[in-house]
Amino acid sequence: MTPPESRDVERVQSGSPWEESIGFARAVAAGDRVLVAGTLPLADGGELMGEGNPYEQTKAAFGNALKALAPFGLDASSVIRTRIYLTHSRDVEFAGRAHREIFDEVRPAATVVVVSGFVDSRVLVEVELEAFRAA
Repeated sequence: MTPPESRDVERVQSGSPWEESIGFARAVAAGDRVLVAGTLPLADGGELMGEGNPYEQTKAAFGNALKALAPFGLDASSVIRTRIYLTHSRDVEFAGRAHREIFDEVRPAATVVVVSGFVDSRVLVEVELEAFRAA
């Protein structure tokens, strides 16, 4: 089933092979909101960044998520909600420090969730974000 086309909904792909195999967009803008899908700490070539380091992985994952906002003319200052998914509760402090460095002035609503794991067992962090774009 193909969704109806709407000029109010825009989709951006990042080139991740999972976007095609799963069938999703990295970011979707609908009205005044831009939603960025779960984003891993992967470099453009697909290699893991910050292996074994939750702080570096959080910074890399948010960096990738923020890149998905750029086509909409948005940046970290537009973010109103973040979600951090971690495989270990011991990493909350490291992920929180990375989040604070990126979003301290913005202060989005934030959620941290501990999960059992990710598709790649080396991944410690996945993030999502939502941004507001003024009309």
